[in-house]
Amino acid sequence: MKTFSATPADIDKKWILIDAEGVVLGRLASIVAMRLRGKHKPSFTPHMDMGDNVIVINADKVQLTGNKRQENYYWHTGHPGGIKSRTKQQILEGAHPERVVQKAVQRMLPGNRLSRKQMTNLRVYAGNEHPHEAQSPEVLDVKSMNSKNTRTAK
Repeated sequence: MKTFSATPADIDKKWILIDAEGVVLGRLASIVAMRLRGKHKPSFTPHMDMGDNVIVINADKVQLTGNKRQENYYWHTGHPGGIKSRTKQQILEGAHPERVVQKAVQRMLPGNRLSRKQMTNLRVYAGNEHPHEAQSPEVLDVKSMNSKNTRTAK
């Protein structure tokens, strides 16, 4: 029995639509990262971009457990004393709340060239609308996968 290694001709990409409203951020990000890499497929090959195209809508309504809304994202401007930070709460209430989901998914992928390529297959939208109706995406119901995937607001 030979080990199967996929070639570009073997790759079959689909479009997946995920509604993030009420879903816990970490659980959502791990499911999206697995879909982007293609690990849900039996023909998974680690060095190929086998994953699906993923559309996440309602990213501004994602849930965070515990005190994770107060966690900081840090970055440096490159100038002396240029460390900056924002909390997840500030980002979710700001102009680009979809960046919280993008950063969570990015940090669940390995840090290499292939994962940067796979991140281009992720589209995150803060609202309910998306411009990808022509691709006729399949709906993936993350809420029904596990009861722990959702959380009611407290």
